[in-house]
Amino acid sequence: MTDLPADAVPDRARERVGKAAGPFSAWELGLAVRYLRAKRKEGGVALIAGISFVGIMLAVFVLIAVMSIMAGFRAELLGRMLSFNGHMYVQGQVLNADDREQRLNALVGLPQVISATPLIESAAMFRAGGQVTGGLVRGIRPGDLDSMTFVHASLDPADRARFGQGAYGGDNVLIGKALAQQLGVNVGSPITLYSPTGADSAFGNLGGQEKTYIVGGIFSSGAADYDRAYIFMPLEQAQLFFGKEGMWDVIEIKVTEPDRVAEVLQPVQRTAGPGSLVSDWRNRLAAFWGALQVERVAMSIILGMLVVIATLNIISGIVMLVKNKTRDIAVLRTVGASPASMLRVFFVAGAAIGVAGTTAGIVLGLVFCLNIAAIQHFLEGLLGIQLFNAEVYMLDAVPALVDPWDVFWVAVLAMGASCLASFLPAWRASRLDPVEALRYE
Repeated sequence: MTDLPADAVPDRARERVGKAAGPFSAWELGLAVRYLRAKRKEGGVALIAGISFVGIMLAVFVLIAVMSIMAGFRAELLGRMLSFNGHMYVQGQVLNADDREQRLNALVGLPQVISATPLIESAAMFRAGGQVTGGLVRGIRPGDLDSMTFVHASLDPADRARFGQGAYGGDNVLIGKALAQQLGVNVGSPITLYSPTGADSAFGNLGGQEKTYIVGGIFSSGAADYDRAYIFMPLEQAQLFFGKEGMWDVIEIKVTEPDRVAEVLQPVQRTAGPGSLVSDWRNRLAAFWGALQVERVAMSIILGMLVVIATLNIISGIVMLVKNKTRDIAVLRTVGASPASMLRVFFVAGAAIGVAGTTAGIVLGLVFCLNIAAIQHFLEGLLGIQLFNAEVYMLDAVPALVDPWDVFWVAVLAMGASCLASFLPAWRASRLDPVEALRYE
């Protein structure tokens, strides 16, 4: 016996098939679903269909999870780096203009601009506790420290209040946590700074400026390289120490949407005035940004191949299904079913596996990404180990950022590959000659 529906037998079947609705009508969809139901004698088809479903589901899940985690790390890392460094930089004539304060206020008033901060930044040597190392000293106005969100939040409120106030009987500076550990200093400890250039005098630049400061606070930016390399100093003190009294090295600007910083370049250029040079974080972090983009594309292609490979199992399942249903195909063709109808029946049977697997994989991936912190902490409690060391990675959980466009393209890829894999054996079924098929039955 065949698996044809009761109304697909001669006499009534010829009339029903002949009068069937257009493409993907109810009887085509019903027949495709019936063929996918497992039977003991056709367990091989059901097994391959099940393997195909699981394979596609896991491939889609892995692709969404990995891309979301990569996006989370990218957003977290860029957020910390841009919080420390700023989004745009203005240099040139505006730094020495007579009306630079007015221009600075005008920059702050631009749409999308959060802050505009004048800076002094120069290299120096640091000495404390018998240890010597090098780095950068950044002069900043005490009131602008809150624009550096991670640095500002990591400081003790009392240390923030002391910055620039001459606490501990002397000038105080802020140093990073990694640098403090390297030099073995704490809040209140002395630290000596040496600059290769000093203040100008009647005899020229004396050079070799050296001065001892007090550690007024220890910050943590979330990036150990920055914490090890930078010391913050009040702007006026930095100008005196480096012989740049009354000067600015750069104006650092932060905007509301760093990814759309290109939209602000022209307004900032006009406001800064002629002779000003405006750049953004994409120029200064070009190598890092390019590496992130290449890594993202490469991982997407590699993991996307997993989805394509998983869909290839559909070909095996539909080929076996067509072989087992040869007699059914011949009977249906005899009673009036068109080759296109046969193609659609087996195409739907294969595509249904892909659609179901893709849907399940998307749901599983979203549930995993949206609850990744809870899953991590559950595993840590269950195994009794720390999977993610906050002291090393500056995070207490794996970040995951679900991008709707990533999910969309994963779904398109998985369903497209499933449909292509289903079409090939379905096309073979549509080309089957009913006379040749019944000859050996």
